[in-house]
Amino acid sequence: MLAIAALSFQSCGGAKDSKEAADSTNASKDSSTMAVKDTAGVTGAHGIAVDENDAKFATAAANGGMAEVAVGQLAGEKAMNAKVKAFAAMMVTDHSKVNEELMAIAKAKNITLPSAPDEDHQKMKADLAAKPGADFDKAYVDAMIDGHKKTISLFEDAAKNCKDADLKAFAEKTLPTIKGHLTEIEGIKKGMK
Repeated sequence: MLAIAALSFQSCGGAKDSKEAADSTNASKDSSTMAVKDTAGVTGAHGIAVDENDAKFATAAANGGMAEVAVGQLAGEKAMNAKVKAFAAMMVTDHSKVNEELMAIAKAKNITLPSAPDEDHQKMKADLAAKPGADFDKAYVDAMIDGHKKTISLFEDAAKNCKDADLKAFAEKTLPTIKGHLTEIEGIKKGMK
């Protein structure tokens, strides 16, 4: 999946971005037809097992998680500050694991997830890639603080409002990790001059 996400970062075009396409696909699925038997008697997932808001949470979480991995990989290559580099490695490890958990839930619920981060995240990665040395480190740290604040809000909302028990539990379980990331990156920023 990481290879696909990396390749997808390379592509540009006028088509809807991957997150919008996933949201559109999910919105068109019928939640009343989740488990349907085909003519051979095999049960298959043709609808979606969650409501539209829960599916939107899943696509937003996947979008952010893939972006964290991609930008973390970039920071692993470009960061000059050892603490920033270590944080980036943690982002790749932690968010890859969370992404895999979310993909398993999405597969079971027939939720279509984006195949690559949205255009905003791709632009952020490109902007970061263009920055040299210490400028990159500062911009990456700022982006991580901003991104983790937004992600915490997304996951807090899901932990309170998701109707699907599995997605709600996923949000509740993941939230402390995301909050820990924010605390750590804020500490790194304080130590940077």
